[in-house]
Amino acid sequence: MAERYVIRGGRPLRGNVTVSGSKNAALYAVAAVLLTAEPVTLRNVPRIADIAEMAEILRAVGTHVQVEDNGETVHYHTPEVTSVAPPADLVTKLRASFLVMGALLGRTGEAECPPPGGDVIGSRPLDVHFVGFKALGATVERREHTYRVQATRLRGDRIFFDYPSVLGTVNVMFAAVLADGVTTIINAAPEPEVEMAANMLMAMGAKIRGHGTPTVEIEGVPTLHGVDFSIIPDRLEAGTYLLAGCATHGDVRVTNAVPRHLDSLVAKLREMGMDVTAEEASGIRARSTGELRATNVQAVPYPGFATDLHPPMAAALTQAAGMSLVHERVYDNRTLYAAQLRKLGARIIVGGDAATPEDLAELGRMDAGIRIGSGSVIIEGPAHLVGTTVRALDIRAGAAVVVAGLAAEGETVIEDIGHLDRGYADLQARLAALGAEIQRV
Repeated sequence: MAERYVIRGGRPLRGNVTVSGSKNAALYAVAAVLLTAEPVTLRNVPRIADIAEMAEILRAVGTHVQVEDNGETVHYHTPEVTSVAPPADLVTKLRASFLVMGALLGRTGEAECPPPGGDVIGSRPLDVHFVGFKALGATVERREHTYRVQATRLRGDRIFFDYPSVLGTVNVMFAAVLADGVTTIINAAPEPEVEMAANMLMAMGAKIRGHGTPTVEIEGVPTLHGVDFSIIPDRLEAGTYLLAGCATHGDVRVTNAVPRHLDSLVAKLREMGMDVTAEEASGIRARSTGELRATNVQAVPYPGFATDLHPPMAAALTQAAGMSLVHERVYDNRTLYAAQLRKLGARIIVGGDAATPEDLAELGRMDAGIRIGSGSVIIEGPAHLVGTTVRALDIRAGAAVVVAGLAAEGETVIEDIGHLDRGYADLQARLAALGAEIQRV
């Protein structure tokens, strides 16, 4: 039988928790290793399944990988790329694997990959990557099961993105750092993880300006050298622990977090009635001051509220008094978690159609005619949650049922926790350190 989490909830979380290195930023950094023939050391690497999967992809194309005993320091060396076509069974396991295409294209002038895997949370087209590669002079060929990109020599150009794609921005940066001339990405993603990827490339000798803004300029260089580089803290992990503290009316401080990366969450926690202090030196502390208040949230690209914090925020809002609306503006299938929260007793309507008078009456609101988008939810609280068996449908939906289970009365059993292993290092131990009663069985 697959492993499960068993949570006995209903107790406030209290204490300090140190967050890991960023999952997403670490995946970008691992892919960047392919851009140099020299050794690279990465520190503060999270001990999660996705990083191990990415390491296997790199091994398949010629990278030597050595993990130190602590699991958080990893040495990489790719003196020679032995294959430009990583195995499909590895690439299709996670979304960020597609970044090896930009890195291999940048270093060798060619790459072949199947469409990547990852959580099924909506439409995430690859067009933006190929627009960038073609602008740099590469040809893109759609084969039966793979995409092949190839270029005799990449040359810089001005590239406009219809949407500020995070992976698209990073992939084009990887292809452009060794290209001839200057590449300008307009409407680039400004996320902290993208900014960190650019900082790592610059530490390897790349010339990049404007990273962390919507316009990024990359001046190509002949080669990149090795680097010893530390991964930034995981803002999504930090946010999840803060929301768990909020949902349980607790007092949680996250250290090794960057407050400016979580401005949007801090603002919403304060709107809900939490006392929040955020300082660079001591991290972020969120303390319950009494009854939680409902609020409205829009999940949008950074610096707005992070889509990956939408599900755990929804779980926390089940404990807030009043009607909350969470509007999803990034992924069209983000609300899969809602059915699992309903099993615990949450009162949620998922959008897409006009809410009927019966729906609204059930939530305690009689004015019919409200309409919300297909990626949005209405939540009424505070709901009395009672433990039952639920599933972690993806990484962040898993975080939602963990947060709800911690707030629920009685025993909550969470199945399919392999998804949580992909995004959260030592989740059980860290929650237990905050006073949670949680077991892995």
